[in-house]
Amino acid sequence: MKNYLDFEREVKTLEEELEKLKDPFNKEGISEVDTKKINIIQNEIDQKLKTSYLNLNHWQKTQVARHEERPKAKFFIKNLFSDFINLSGDRHFSEDEAVIAGFAKFNNRSVLVIGQEKGDDLDSRLKRNFGMMRPEGYRKCVRLMKLANKFNIPIISFIDTPGAYPGIGAEQRGQAEAIASSIECCMSLTVPIISVIIGEGGSGGAIALASANKVLMLENSIYSVISPEGCAAILWRDPSKSLEAAKAMKITAHELLKMGIIDNIIEEPTGGAHRHKEEVVSTTKKTIEDYLIEFERFSKEEIFNQRKQKFLNIGKEKRFPSFIGSESDLIKKNKLFSYLSSKITDNKMKIILISLLALTYFFIKMLP
Repeated sequence: MKNYLDFEREVKTLEEELEKLKDPFNKEGISEVDTKKINIIQNEIDQKLKTSYLNLNHWQKTQVARHEERPKAKFFIKNLFSDFINLSGDRHFSEDEAVIAGFAKFNNRSVLVIGQEKGDDLDSRLKRNFGMMRPEGYRKCVRLMKLANKFNIPIISFIDTPGAYPGIGAEQRGQAEAIASSIECCMSLTVPIISVIIGEGGSGGAIALASANKVLMLENSIYSVISPEGCAAILWRDPSKSLEAAKAMKITAHELLKMGIIDNIIEEPTGGAHRHKEEVVSTTKKTIEDYLIEFERFSKEEIFNQRKQKFLNIGKEKRFPSFIGSESDLIKKNKLFSYLSSKITDNKMKIILISLLALTYFFIKMLP
């Protein structure tokens, strides 16, 4: 049974009608299939999906990113890699089922694969803890990343988590330290790391494995420091303001690409990745392959420096024009203050006039 989102109600009605038309058996027995009407309805479905998915708001994109039929890490690992060997345990406490990690072959090249896995049904979701990793999961990843670095093996990670698990046991076992250690490990490696956000990239739970040379996002995935509901609950004490929160946080792939937080967007077919899983896998494979080939020309030191510089550059060129204005404006204001100061001999008068000018400017800027 298919699952439909709120904005797909019309599509649901049309697809149900389409299924009835495709069924040659009805109340009167065997009947002739009306292929002409089937084609008309199929075209109408395609058009409605195209219109809907071209105009998704921030909250609707969040819903698509969380769709339960969306391809998970396990699906990507199965269809992108061969000879996958699953490795378990952090050598300190236990195994964490929320993350799948191991060595595999990608186009006959050895790679380390890490995937945050939410699960496909209720039993697997409970087993995987809905993709929320515990400290032992991050420590397992650190152990394997250091091993990959030792043998010069590239790392590919698939990010899909609402965030790190916030339970008491996880906190007692050092959740924050485990996340910090994972980020530190990623930043210190000399092998290329490619991270693909396939659904939700939530908080430190995501950044712990996405501190990579290249961060890619599926078109309808999200990446944020907190969930929209969590942000709305904190700012407005009202989780129903999730759309406003999602807009304010700029969680979509296109917004994050503009800010330089991610490096590339992997386009999804009309209707989302959950409707065309094979196409998404094919596009993802091509993108990863291109980046791995690109990093073959880099030395270890260049790979390390590229990653370091990438994160140092985030936000570096951004200013706050509503508060400080452009650089030329600042120069003009400084010249004005210097000129006025040179014309006034009394020190007390200087201070008073400059203060008045500064306050006047501030109040003018505050006017709507």
